[in-house]
Amino acid sequence: MTDKKANSIKIKLVRSLIGTPEAQRKVVRGLGLTKKDQVVEHYETATIMGMVNKVSHLVEIVK
Repeated sequence: MTDKKANSIKIKLVRSLIGTPEAQRKVVRGLGLTKKDQVVEHYETATIMGMVNKVSHLVEIVK
């Protein structure tokens, strides 16, 4: 098995969802983010990276 820390990323919501389209809100919610400056950890899969790319102006990858 692979180590969880080896292929996981931390995603942080850096901008508010006020004024964003509903589709972007659903993507952010799908990532598990609800509040500004909240950080969640996910495996680095194609699905997660696609979601991050959709809302790249709202989130950032934290090391």
